[in-house]
Amino acid sequence: MADTALDITTILARVQDHALTSGWFTDVNGEEPKSPPDTSGLTAAVWVQDIGPARGGSGLASTSIRLALTVRLYAGLWTEPGDAIDPRLVQALDALLRSYSGDFNLDGTVREVDLLGAYGDPLSARAGYMIQSGTEYRVMDIVLPLIVNDLWDQEEQ
Repeated sequence: MADTALDITTILARVQDHALTSGWFTDVNGEEPKSPPDTSGLTAAVWVQDIGPARGGSGLASTSIRLALTVRLYAGLWTEPGDAIDPRLVQALDALLRSYSGDFNLDGTVREVDLLGAYGDPLSARAGYMIQSGTEYRVMDIVLPLIVNDLWDQEEQ
């Protein structure tokens, strides 16, 4: 039977650590920033986006979960040279995706990073733009799907 709680603090810290140790970011936040991130370098932020059962990944006595985190990478839109913004973001993105693939279970904190989408949407990233408090950014949003084993009991109380 499942008798553990979701250790979200450790999971978030491990994901932030990947960004910090990559060497690409001047700042890494454990939440979606409330004020505009610094535009002089790259910033990363990590937060919980979705949580629910891992379809097809649970047993008869307990439910494994799919925890999807958002890892957003920010670059000031007016950083010069402008044609270097996307290459820098993609290089930082590549470093993180390689890191998640290589540390498949985040040092044992999760069963797996759902790289190929066995339990829902796979590890992926999408580029976009955003404005926060008048500051414009080029962003890359990573969907980081994590599978956590046997978290919720399936029994009558």
